[in-house]
Amino acid sequence: MTEPQDSYPSYSRESSFRRAIKNINLRPYMTGMLPLFVLAHFGHHSVGAMMNPLTPMIRNDLNLSYTQIGFMRMAFGLTAGLSQLPAGLLADRLGVRIMVLLGVTGVAIAGFFLGFTHSFTWLITFLVISSIFGAGYHPASAAAISSSVKEEYRGRTLGLHLVGGTSAFWIFPLISAPIAAKWGWQVPYLALSIPIAILGVVLYILIGKRARSIARRQQEEPAEIETSEAVVDSIRWREIIPFIIVSVFTGTVVQSVSAYLSLYATDVLLVSEATAAMLMSITPGVGLFAAPIGGYFSDRFGGMKVIIIVSFISIPLIYLMGIAPTVTVLVILMVAMGLIMNTRMPTSESYLTSNVPVNRRATIMGVYYFSGTGISAPLSPVIGNLIDRIGFQKTFGYASITTAVIAVACSLFLWRTRRYNKYPEISGK
Repeated sequence: MTEPQDSYPSYSRESSFRRAIKNINLRPYMTGMLPLFVLAHFGHHSVGAMMNPLTPMIRNDLNLSYTQIGFMRMAFGLTAGLSQLPAGLLADRLGVRIMVLLGVTGVAIAGFFLGFTHSFTWLITFLVISSIFGAGYHPASAAAISSSVKEEYRGRTLGLHLVGGTSAFWIFPLISAPIAAKWGWQVPYLALSIPIAILGVVLYILIGKRARSIARRQQEEPAEIETSEAVVDSIRWREIIPFIIVSVFTGTVVQSVSAYLSLYATDVLLVSEATAAMLMSITPGVGLFAAPIGGYFSDRFGGMKVIIIVSFISIPLIYLMGIAPTVTVLVILMVAMGLIMNTRMPTSESYLTSNVPVNRRATIMGVYYFSGTGISAPLSPVIGNLIDRIGFQKTFGYASITTAVIAVACSLFLWRTRRYNKYPEISGK
């Protein structure tokens, strides 16, 4: 006698799971421009990825205070922020190839000269030059990637692109920490900038060849016009501005306090400088799997809803990082923060590029990155000065309260506008 199919629920679930695995198509992510942009993103963050882990060594070598460390980070971030707006406009006109060349090779060349730095003035100078060269990469790459995929896959695709950047922030600390511990913090910049500069030139050539190949194929086999993505004729600022506020301010506060975690590890938890440098690879290392998953959540549940959730989860995490009693606790918090931050970034890029005209995407991404770095950069010396005066615990506590105020204010605004159905993913309409 044949058993009913329902009598084998586990078999049915297993079969469904196997079918789902078989139906996964990775080809769109492994072909086209995306792999090249992942490599470009990795090279683009070479200088910045070594800054946090090497900060304790830079501080001791140049005899800097927490406030001066804050000004160092402000110079790097504020220059990048101020450069984002003109760089975004240029990216829409000059194209992505030149921005990749400047954003990888140009950044690496400035990083190379950091290896000859023995004063605070020259350190600031070459960090500023690096920021100027790299300003156009993110607006150009986000716009190019967003235009190459369907809207329903945009979040996870941008999440995969983010893997290149997050990889830099855990690979470079692991490589640079032992080199710096033996030969000084300048040597990693000298040694690692040369291959990155070469990588930028190679990518410039490969992106050009790939672009010409795609153009020829489209001429020979014209692609069908995609109808799944709604055409956006103008920028709907009433929708864009609240999103930028909650995303940027949450990310700004988190990044500003996270920049001092290596110093927290050395000065409060009393770990060695080399160990603190390697600890800084934890949060970005989480991005290897968190960024694509975060992008999927954005595609599945909607960007605004995901950003609000991320903002509220960040509140206790920021506070707890200022009172972490052991390295183990700090590591756990850094893993959690990695999940949060690597969800926020692809979600923000996907939401913004999906709600602006195609020919304005690089421009709006320039506005977004300008807002983020333009705010976080001046905040860095403020955080450093507060740590000098009142310590880590109170400073991180105030940062947590600030995040809570921002998250609650934006959530209330969105709740009040639900009647107009501007945000169906929040209102549930």
